[in-house]
Amino acid sequence: MKAKIYHNPRCSKSRATLALLTHRAAEFTVVDYLATPLTKLELRELAHKLGVPALNLVRTDEPEFRACAGRALSDDEIFDLLVEHPRLLQRPIVELGDKARIGRPPERVLELFE
Repeated sequence: MKAKIYHNPRCSKSRATLALLTHRAAEFTVVDYLATPLTKLELRELAHKLGVPALNLVRTDEPEFRACAGRALSDDEIFDLLVEHPRLLQRPIVELGDKARIGRPPERVLELFE
């Protein structure tokens, strides 16, 4: 089965995870989610595979998210925000079959291959 890494080439954790997958000789495809943003449906499926609420997909320190501070966002609103501002997506995320892991730390994605 081929893995998929949602990758931001400017992120050191994302680059380290990519190197880890390469060193492990894992078969994977790279998705530059900034160049090819995920759809709302893809984000919903990714949250399900991660087993986390939608908010856990968000980099909450970013200005685009802080602009929403002070109000509770529904999952749909969070997914809409991620579609509009893909850089808010936690990174990297590795998906394999019906599971996924956020690579923080990068070694955490190795759980998918055990």
